[in-house]
Amino acid sequence: MLWLKALHVIAVVTWFAGLFYLPRLYVYHADAKDAISMQRFEIMERRLFTLMTIGAAASIFFGLTMLIAFPLYLQMGWLEIKLLLVALVIAYHGYCYKLLRDFAAQRNRRSARWLRAFNEVPSLLLVGIVILAVVKPGF
Repeated sequence: MLWLKALHVIAVVTWFAGLFYLPRLYVYHADAKDAISMQRFEIMERRLFTLMTIGAAASIFFGLTMLIAFPLYLQMGWLEIKLLLVALVIAYHGYCYKLLRDFAAQRNRRSARWLRAFNEVPSLLLVGIVILAVVKPGF
């Protein structure tokens, strides 16, 4: 079990590193005016998205493996809330993909200011997830 947890945490760190930085790239991309910069951001965004998707897939795999190995966790109220927050992280990841496609097609309609606020969402989700996973409050 401890190996699964360790691998899960490593994968989550990889995933969130991308979730923290990709929207910041979107902010810079939204402010870019020249074609060379815009091309460079598209390449960086695409590569980072690929790496963070690998982290996401590994996080989900190791998380599900722990649940299959220890199904009693599913009876704990804190885990249900944590899984809801994880579902929101997955939805956020999906929306990052939509933004990636919009930028690649030069159809971004979001301002740099909106993207800065969007960039804060994974931090809030991570705080909730970590508190639930570590504190395991009784619900």
